[in-house]
Amino acid sequence: MSFVNEIFGAGWSAAAYLVPFLFVLTLVIFFHELGHFLVARWTGVKVLAFSIGFGPELFGWDDRHGTRWRLAAIPLGGYVRFAGDENAAGAPDVDALERMSPEERRSSFFFAPLPARAAIVAAGPLANFLLAIAIFAGIFLTVGRPATDAVVDKVEPGSAAEAAGFQPGDLVVAIDGGKIATFGDMQRIVEQSADRTMKVTVERGGARVDLTATPRLRAITDAFGNKLRIGLLGISRATNPDSVRMERFGPLEALVAGAEETWFQVTRTGAYLGRLVVGRESADQIGGPIRIAKTSGDFATLGFVALLSLAAILSVSIGLLNLVPIPLLDGGHLLFYAIEALRGRPLGARAQEIGMRIGLALVLMLMIFATWNDIVHLSTLG
Repeated sequence: MSFVNEIFGAGWSAAAYLVPFLFVLTLVIFFHELGHFLVARWTGVKVLAFSIGFGPELFGWDDRHGTRWRLAAIPLGGYVRFAGDENAAGAPDVDALERMSPEERRSSFFFAPLPARAAIVAAGPLANFLLAIAIFAGIFLTVGRPATDAVVDKVEPGSAAEAAGFQPGDLVVAIDGGKIATFGDMQRIVEQSADRTMKVTVERGGARVDLTATPRLRAITDAFGNKLRIGLLGISRATNPDSVRMERFGPLEALVAGAEETWFQVTRTGAYLGRLVVGRESADQIGGPIRIAKTSGDFATLGFVALLSLAAILSVSIGLLNLVPIPLLDGGHLLFYAIEALRGRPLGARAQEIGMRIGLALVLMLMIFATWNDIVHLSTLG
């Protein structure tokens, strides 16, 4: 009987991670590819296939425009294949292009005007950012956002905050001249400001006091066991329920707040990558499908709203990743188009082929590295 319970327990545990993972990843990939698809249709480029996943088709159907909508067996990506493409990576089918009639060429991606091709490619990452804005705005509109005043409850001994002169009861009102409305506002700035000296204005006893503080880069472990390195001052807020309020938003306010939240995720990811390039950040925070699956399961335990928030964050990450100018990614295609615009003609087929091979190698190395990071990360959780 215990063996049966273990089998069912293991199956339930796997499903608890797999189902949220597939939901989050499918949502993000679908909207990314939908961006490519809609702009292609708008510019008159024929779409042969819209696939969620790679590999053998599980099921699919053909729409009235001749597009094959398919769900494939390997749900770790997706693609939109245009008329004239040889494969899912967007490499041109030279033989097919030569055999095309003038009418077929008018609906081929390869023969589309440069602005149309650039718009189609850029629409994927743009759709990811719009999805994130929509999710955040929807959450703020329907649920709201919890917030607490930026009041210092405790100062950690020996911390950067103690060195700067923070005292319990201080109300942080500004950092470097920028208004601080909540403790979360302050946290976001501090987390991205490790080793950067900043001017913090606090209200103390009815007067305003300017402090000079330098957050220290420290490693922390979140509630799910994930290790992060962020800037910390060493102050804490009150944890009693009465200190938490729920911010409510109207439709326009929610949209603006959703855009601001999305931009924050963009800048935070960009700041991490910048620190990584100059050697001030470790690459062990780069995760792959295993860590995404684990995080999805963890967030699902907090509720559907938390899972949607994760989808928005992941959507921003995928949008940014695809803009990296590596051939095979959207950013690599946009790089080719920029070169074409400067030269007045596209790069030769051989140059593009070599670029695609280099891009494929880089993407594969990144996937292997991210998966290795995932395995090491999970093994350290015990």
